[in-house]
Order: sequence, then C-alpha cells, then structure tokens
Amino acid sequence: MRLTNSIKTYENKMIRTMWDEEKEEWYFSVVDVIRILTDSKDALAYWRKLKQRLKAEGNETVTNCHALRMKAADGKMRMTDVADTKQILRIIQSIPSPKAEPFKLWLAEVGAERINETIDPELAIDRALQTYLKKGYNEEWIHQRLLSIRVRND
Repeated sequence: MRLTNSIKTYENKMIRTMWDEEKEEWYFSVVDVIRILTDSKDALAYWRKLKQRLKAEGNETVTNCHALRMKAADGKMRMTDVADTKQILRIIQSIPSPKAEPFKLWLAEVGAERINETIDPELAIDRALQTYLKKGYNEEWIHQRLLSIRVRND
C-alpha cells in the first residue's frame, strides 16, 4: 500500500488526509472531521463516545475504520483513526450538529437522485451530460464519451 499524506481544509480548518494510490481512495482523519463539525474541545473523547454508541447500534462503519500514521499537532507521527469517503459520510450522518446538517441534506439529495435514476436511467445520462458541461467539455466530446461508454458496456 502506497500512501501519500495531504492536508485538506474546510472553513479554513485542516483535515489530515491520505491518498492510497493502490486503492485510489482517500482516507480522512475522523477526529479532524469531528473537531470541525462539533467545535468540540476534545474531539478524541467525542469520537470515542460516538464510536461506542455506533457499535452498540450495530453500525459496522466504526468496525471498518482503521488507523494510519499521521502527523499530529506536536509534529510527531501518531496512529490516527481514519475513514474512507463512504465511511466518513456515514459518520457525519451520526453527528448531531448544525454544522453537519448541510452534509446530511446533500446526502439525502444525492440518495434521492440515485433512486430516481434507478427508476428512470435517462436521468443518469442527463446528470452525466450536465457534469461534463460544467467541467468545460464541448458537446461533441461529451456525446463521443457517452457513446464510447455505451459501446464498451455492450
């Protein structure tokens, strides 16, 4: 496993992250995310309590979280609980905080969109088209791209 340390910011606050090149996946420091969303003075204690509660509820997210060495505030490399994107979004859903609410609303919106796309797959194509347009691709390239995806899947 080849990992690369990185720092992301949210509202000018740092979140320690790691990129796993092999899995092509980001890992986020759970404590950093909790610190930002709860304004907790002791985010580690908050995470320990949340972890206990989630385990008692049968939530497997915390079971699947593991620790990686990340640079701590004192400059030393310390083992830190991390979660991949899916896990961190699930943990955010469990945080009762006004700052977590925009993420929860976004997750609900995305979930509803995906359910609607299951009912009407054309909606997924429309979403892909709009995403490519927002990224600045021209319509000819987009149509070629969507066609090549269809051909490859056939």
